[in-house]
Amino acid sequence: MHRARAVFVVSNKVGSSERFASWLLNKPQTAAVTVNANRLKSSTAAEPFLNGSSSAYVETMYNTWLSDPNSVHASWDAFFRNATNGAQPGAAYQSPPNLAPYSKNEVPLTSLVPASGGMPSISAGSPINEKIIDDHLAVQAIIRSYQSRGHLVAQLDPLGIATGDPVSSCDWHGGMRAFANEAVIRQQCRFDEADMDRVFKLPSTTFIGEKEKALPLREILNRLEQAYCNNIGIEFMFINSLEQCNWIRQRMEPPNVTKMSNDQKRLILARLTRSTGFENFLAKKWSSEKRFGLEGCEILIPAMKQVIDVSTRLGVESIIMGMPHRGRLNVLANVCRKPLHQLFTQFAGLEAEDDGSGDVKYHLGTYIERLNRVTNKNIRLAVCANPSHLEAVDPVVQGKTRAEQFYRGDNEGKKVMSILLHGDAAFAGQGVVFETMHLSDLPAYTTHGTIHIVANNQIGFTTDPRHSRSSAYCTDVARVVNAPIFHVNGDNPEAVMHVCNVAAEWRATFHKDVVIDIVSYRRNGHNEVDEPMFTQPLMYRTIRKTKPVLEKYADQLISEGVVTAEEVKDVKDKYEKICEDAYNQAKQETHIKYKDWLDSPWSGFFEGKDPLKMSATGVVEETLVHIGKRFSSPPPNAAEFEIHKGLLRILKSRMEMVENRTVDWALAEAMAFGSLLKEGIHVRLSGEDVERGTFSHRHHVLHHQKVDKATYCPLAHLYPDQAPYTVCNSSLSEYGVLGFEVGYSVTNPNALVLWEAQFGDFNNVAQCIIDQFISSGQAKWVRQSGLVLLQPHGMEGMGPEHSSARLERFLQMSADDPDYMPPECSDYEVRQLHDCNWIVANCSTPASYFHILRRQIALPFRKPLIIMTPKSLLRHPEARSSFDEMVDGTNFRRVITDDGPAAKDPSSVRKLSFCTGRVYYDLLKERRDRGLEKDIAICRVEQISPFPYDLIKAEVAKYPNAQLVWTQEEHKNMGSWSYIEPRFRTLLQNQKHIRAKSHSQEGSWFSQLFGRSQPARQTVETDCEKPRTISYNGRATAASPATGSKAAHNKELKNLLDEFCVL
Repeated sequence: MHRARAVFVVSNKVGSSERFASWLLNKPQTAAVTVNANRLKSSTAAEPFLNGSSSAYVETMYNTWLSDPNSVHASWDAFFRNATNGAQPGAAYQSPPNLAPYSKNEVPLTSLVPASGGMPSISAGSPINEKIIDDHLAVQAIIRSYQSRGHLVAQLDPLGIATGDPVSSCDWHGGMRAFANEAVIRQQCRFDEADMDRVFKLPSTTFIGEKEKALPLREILNRLEQAYCNNIGIEFMFINSLEQCNWIRQRMEPPNVTKMSNDQKRLILARLTRSTGFENFLAKKWSSEKRFGLEGCEILIPAMKQVIDVSTRLGVESIIMGMPHRGRLNVLANVCRKPLHQLFTQFAGLEAEDDGSGDVKYHLGTYIERLNRVTNKNIRLAVCANPSHLEAVDPVVQGKTRAEQFYRGDNEGKKVMSILLHGDAAFAGQGVVFETMHLSDLPAYTTHGTIHIVANNQIGFTTDPRHSRSSAYCTDVARVVNAPIFHVNGDNPEAVMHVCNVAAEWRATFHKDVVIDIVSYRRNGHNEVDEPMFTQPLMYRTIRKTKPVLEKYADQLISEGVVTAEEVKDVKDKYEKICEDAYNQAKQETHIKYKDWLDSPWSGFFEGKDPLKMSATGVVEETLVHIGKRFSSPPPNAAEFEIHKGLLRILKSRMEMVENRTVDWALAEAMAFGSLLKEGIHVRLSGEDVERGTFSHRHHVLHHQKVDKATYCPLAHLYPDQAPYTVCNSSLSEYGVLGFEVGYSVTNPNALVLWEAQFGDFNNVAQCIIDQFISSGQAKWVRQSGLVLLQPHGMEGMGPEHSSARLERFLQMSADDPDYMPPECSDYEVRQLHDCNWIVANCSTPASYFHILRRQIALPFRKPLIIMTPKSLLRHPEARSSFDEMVDGTNFRRVITDDGPAAKDPSSVRKLSFCTGRVYYDLLKERRDRGLEKDIAICRVEQISPFPYDLIKAEVAKYPNAQLVWTQEEHKNMGSWSYIEPRFRTLLQNQKHIRAKSHSQEGSWFSQLFGRSQPARQTVETDCEKPRTISYNGRATAASPATGSKAAHNKELKNLLDEFCVL
């Protein structure tokens, strides 16, 4: 609240300052503006309608009027009366009353002053009283000023630090607080007591009168004070919809709108007691443990439950929540109703009985289905696990919400919704909040409204708001999407509940975002063992003197006679007994279970499956042909659909490839997608420019060249009963969009969800999502994901930011042990995949790409897949695959061996070069040009991690006399070398030292890979020869991923190829 300064300027000048809103000025004013009494006759020459031809007619009318004023028309009567009474020249004419209906925003002048207003009435024919008009306009300006700026002086801070405490000496007229009025309305001006009882008609833009159309000024100001300057501050006047603004006014302005029934008050007290009691119990039992409690903002729990109650009543059946660590345990216990003994076991330091590395207790999520006792309806609640990157979970929650809406057919978001909790410093400071907000109205990303709740501690760790943000409020980011923002004092529970009611109804009505800013404080430091007095001594001196909100509210209800002191104590004692019983039950536990904290369960997916049996990935040729032809054709039965001529050529070339039984990269991808769609697998491809493809190769959406928004997606119309296909261009965001797709992917295992970077280099903007959710998500939270990351990668002279997808980073985070070579067995491949944390591949053929995509669904489990996708290979004439490599009976080849002349006489081969990705085609051409096909063998490693020891071992043994080399196009400190070198060393040493089985085979491979202690293995030396080694061939080490000079790039490539050919 620090930056919400009351700096207001209300103009009080329209025309002459003597006539506008004169009652606002300190000097006394006359009751009405009098008309000049000078009597001047108006000559006929001065009237503009008089001329020579009409003067005789006017004279006749004048003589008739003199004899009998009633004998002429009323307009002539008025004209002659005004002229003889001294009207100024040109002012004698008075138009007759307008009988036409009034348009919108127009009212007759006579309606401005009610009969009881104590002001002169305006009758037909009388002079216009400009003061009345000016005063009514001024009242309307005051009302709008309260609506627009009242929040800036509302009493929101329970500590009284940010806004100050208005002193009683500033009170005026009827005991009303002058503080807000002076700041918002008058500044240095004073009202006159004589004006306070004047009655003013209320405009259509306010609802303070309810059924009353006019109110005295004193009552108008009092009601505006209560609505906008009390414990609720509302920002909504920036919304560009009159309907939405009026909707908010209707729910915030009427008197006593926040009034609660006694039953509602007792419910608030009970929930507040549980929220406070839970924190007190943890503080008593584990006083030195970090738990990031809610002390100071205990009202958050009743607020969330109120939002859930109202949303459930309005039809919501499932709510996905994301939040930072503060208050998470309380939310799990009292909002989700997670069994308390499971929470308490997290403090006991017990070992886990299932696989994984786990996470700290205040990062964990959960999934609960329970009965909402208030609405008597079932509700599904999920709290997503979140790392310490406080807002990183925001897009994940939105993606999960969108996916659940999609699979339920909830196209309007009436059944599934999201709630995001934020801290004040993180909400203002972290860019992913802005990225996520901007997804809210995008057709392929909207969740039809999110309720954001900010637990505003008015401090970030140790940093004051004046040093942590430049905006007035921490919530100002929400303005960009026209989300109303409700600021509310956290020490007024009833005001908080009212705001929660309005927010939930807003979301259900308009399906747009809304923000609840609960202004509170943090009773302890950043955590329970932190000392806040080091940096905020004045704030915490005030906090020490502030009573907890439970005590304040209990005292209030006791004084109102709603409850008794005995009832308050009884509620506290009952909840403490519940906690004690759960504490005793937790003592009986010997292990913790990570699966108890799973936030995205896949019901029925793993049951009845062989965990090591993988389905085939080949497809019958008939299906390939059908998909290829549909993908290569314009819309059927739509001759008028005009396609770009360049696209017609592309479609024609695709059709020719289908007829020749070959595919390029784009066609192989389409066939992988299409075959999965045929099998009922939903496919979603998301990212920047993915519909066309960054390199103009994909073209999954065809656009009519003359009709806007007329498009055709061939893959969405392959079969009448196929699964839906979604391809969507995203906003220019990596962090937010990748997080969204992570959430989408964990919702349903029977879907292929892909995110493509515009260039692989751009994944560094989403590194937090990659590190915290994709790489380690299963280990920390037992949450699997089959998300596919497509990363365009290749050193092609395009500069430092358009070359490398940072392959080395993904490999460095791969969790397989470089010093351990798993024993070979019949299901070696699937075992490796089962035990890894993700799969990293750099495919060199369209067939490999086809199979590895289909393998994501063929596996009996789900693992993230990172693919280094090509750029120049998209159109390389040799980067083609035959249908023979994709038909039924074929599978993904982790390693593609040399099938040329070198393979026919392997003992004569002098060099065996391993490589991965597009560099193979450079090596192939160079070897061919120099005639070294018999001397050098090239082996492609398509799947880099997990490392295919079995296949590489066989390939090394095949060429016993060859020098072993790893060739890569990346620099030596980048690419695959740092990953493959120690694994090659382990493999080559094991050719000399063959490891026997360990004494114990207990524990899964997953446990071994994640560092569990393993028994020492016995080794038997069988060969005295010196083990073979592998050497490096590629670019030298460098700080930048690639040079920006084309000449330097070509020189580096030439050196690489020359070294490759040295025997």
